[in-house]
Amino acid sequence: MTTHVLILCTHNSARSVLGETMLNHLAQKMGKDFKGYSAGSTPRGQVNPFAIEVLKAADIDVSYVRSKSWDEFGSPDAPSMDIVITVCDSAAAETCPYWPGAPVQTHWGFPDPSNAQGGDEGKRVAFEITRQAIGYKLLQLLALPLDTMSQKDLQVALNQISKS
Repeated sequence: MTTHVLILCTHNSARSVLGETMLNHLAQKMGKDFKGYSAGSTPRGQVNPFAIEVLKAADIDVSYVRSKSWDEFGSPDAPSMDIVITVCDSAAAETCPYWPGAPVQTHWGFPDPSNAQGGDEGKRVAFEITRQAIGYKLLQLLALPLDTMSQKDLQVALNQISKS
């Protein structure tokens, strides 16, 4: 059974998109049955070009990514999420909509690479570091024995990953 994971950030233009694409990429490489999604409370409407650039440089498919509202995932016809992860502090502080299926929720905070100093090169470096950091946490998620874990155990494990 597919594990559906929604990754949230306020504008759904950088960190959450990095998470969605990295999860799908890593799950496919590892033969894991996961499907990643991303969304935001106030989507920017376009994905940050630096996010696209670092993903393409890592040979990760970006053909399907777009900036979208989290409202898409609260509708009755949306896939039922198993896990919801916020990756920016402002999204974590917001009141999230009701998610069908009562998913386990956690917060993995990452600094916004869009705010990096050093011009375009500084942003490229920040986006690549963020991509790798998110990937590291997602590898830990993909290694969990979800089929033997209760929701409480999963919550504890996700919170532990947030600290790593």
